[in-house]
Amino acid sequence: MPATGPAQKTRAPLLIILCGCAIACLTFGPRATSGLFLTPISDANGWGRDVFAMSFAIQNLLWGVGQPFAGGIADKFGARRVLIVGGLLYAAGLALMPVSGAPVAMHFSAGVLIGFALSGASFSIIIGAFGKLLPEEWRTMGFGFATAAGSFGQFLFTPLAANLIQSVGWQETLLIFAALMLLVLPLSLALATPKAEGASLLPGGNQSIAQALAEAFSTPSYWLLVIGFFTCGFHLAFITVHLPPFLIDKGLSPAIGGWTLALIGLFNIVGSLSSGALSGRLPKRHILAGIYFARAVLISAFVFLPVTPATALAFGGGIGLLWLSTIPPTSGLVATMFGPRYMTMLYGIVFLSHQIGSFLGAWLGGVVYKATGNYDLIWQLCIAFSIMSALVNLPIRERPVAHRPARHAVSRPPR
Repeated sequence: MPATGPAQKTRAPLLIILCGCAIACLTFGPRATSGLFLTPISDANGWGRDVFAMSFAIQNLLWGVGQPFAGGIADKFGARRVLIVGGLLYAAGLALMPVSGAPVAMHFSAGVLIGFALSGASFSIIIGAFGKLLPEEWRTMGFGFATAAGSFGQFLFTPLAANLIQSVGWQETLLIFAALMLLVLPLSLALATPKAEGASLLPGGNQSIAQALAEAFSTPSYWLLVIGFFTCGFHLAFITVHLPPFLIDKGLSPAIGGWTLALIGLFNIVGSLSSGALSGRLPKRHILAGIYFARAVLISAFVFLPVTPATALAFGGGIGLLWLSTIPPTSGLVATMFGPRYMTMLYGIVFLSHQIGSFLGAWLGGVVYKATGNYDLIWQLCIAFSIMSALVNLPIRERPVAHRPARHAVSRPPR
């Protein structure tokens, strides 16, 4: 009879985390390299930069719009099926980009296909699967590993893309990335929910999707979480898109902007893992409030002090620690309040708020700069939103919400 000791009990969670993190690394990496393809694709097709930028904006928005639906499907039919479809869509979108010679074709391949692919194969689906498959003591740490893996994908794929574009060309690089996306299919097998741990055995497993949504929408703490996560997306998109030109405006070289973004990705690994570990030990609402207050202080210091290479690189490291460290406590709060049954869908709705913030952060940065010639107003909004989100997260009630079907069942006397 095989052993059933502690070593075997921990083997499955480790396999789940490793495969989930590999998927997060693979799917987040190519998206982070989009800026490297902007110039060669635009030059090859004779476009202005606005065409590819619009494709990227469509991708970002559809990722957020599709996330709740992909999460709901994953909760009902299993994460493995959603990941497989997402991986296939991602591979198709990347493979079609080299032959997308018209703007509408590029909007479809890079925007629609990859946008919906990310909603089905990104770390949000993986976090939901972790919530169902991992023991409670592994859960928040698993959320941190999944988030850090996405950052490692950014750190890994950026130099890989740059070298491949230079050596074999941008078309071939996209085809190589498309082939890599097919690895999502076998890796997703480890994230299939075992029959012994089916949906009906999870807390809230007797709920319908409509009941779960009604329960979440009637919970004030859930709305506070949704509102607070908007700021994270606003920060990420604005800094990713507009920090390099901001530094150039301040007289720094483009290389400093590149190194600053690289430091964000590197330090984000540390921040995500640390946040995941702390989320299992400290109140998650306090961690979120602390992250947003720290962002307000750091952004204020960066904007109001003289901008030099040293302060830019220090800002990159500091904001990297706070970059995606909001995800483990945010997803952990969803799991704490509502349980794992519909976690992927409910977290997807919270993530939609994040992506709306991302869309506005990138878009308003360009609009304000065109109107005023600087980014001062957007930096001020970043600080104000940080303080708002810190205050909004503090009153969140960090406790399970009693499921309605269970309450009704208890209230009926036995016959």
